[in-house]
Amino acid sequence: MAHTYPPLNVEVRTPRLTLAGASDELMERLVPLVRAGVADAEPWPFDDPISFYADSPEREWQWLRGIWAGRARVSPDSWRLYFAVLVDGEPVGMQDLIGMNFTRFGTVSSFSWLAPGSRGQGLGKEMRAAILQLAFAGLGAREAGSDAFVDNEASNRVSRGLGYEPNGTDWDTRRGEPARIHLVRKRRGTSALRDQGIGGKSALSKNRTLAMLVVWASAGVRSSATGYRPSSEPHEGRGLRRLHRLRHRRPRAGGRRT
Repeated sequence: MAHTYPPLNVEVRTPRLTLAGASDELMERLVPLVRAGVADAEPWPFDDPISFYADSPEREWQWLRGIWAGRARVSPDSWRLYFAVLVDGEPVGMQDLIGMNFTRFGTVSSFSWLAPGSRGQGLGKEMRAAILQLAFAGLGAREAGSDAFVDNEASNRVSRGLGYEPNGTDWDTRRGEPARIHLVRKRRGTSALRDQGIGGKSALSKNRTLAMLVVWASAGVRSSATGYRPSSEPHEGRGLRRLHRLRHRRPRAGGRRT
């Protein structure tokens, strides 16, 4: 079903999963996972403040309010795109892409979580690679940053596997306690997926080409990891301006960043 609000029509597909714009229907299907608990054991992965450390039902309410508020603020310069992660059509987590001062600097960051039962299968790496493909090839970002607590080995392993470079350290708090974080960054250049062993196979090897589609459903624009070539012109926030124009021209139709 096409949504009136264009950001909800953005979709990224990989062989094992789909990132689908987080509509209210998909959020309702994610509520049981949030209610059951996403931050379920130490070391705590998320920084303060975040709804996942609250007790139920306040946890679910804060989570929903945060997404509703963030989803409403989309401009060429400042935005957050929320995606439900679907495996065989079932939601198992979320992957967000965040831009601040995007028209000036072309930089993005990301945030993600997976339900405990879906971890340890390489999905975290695949969904991060997918969102990087959207950022670089779809929106023309120059650089993607990420950070994680030093003891969040799962997130740090994903960053290393996708070719992020060290970018210093910092401090933050989790559940009120200070802890050190690693900062990393990845520049636009080769595809986020090229030569990466997603699912145990090279993403672009021979006939196993990763059939990723970045679908701008409201604009009818499709691109693939192999057939799309980002413009070599200086970044001007083209992708988000297009999204912003669609929002006004076609009225018919929340933590530790991992």
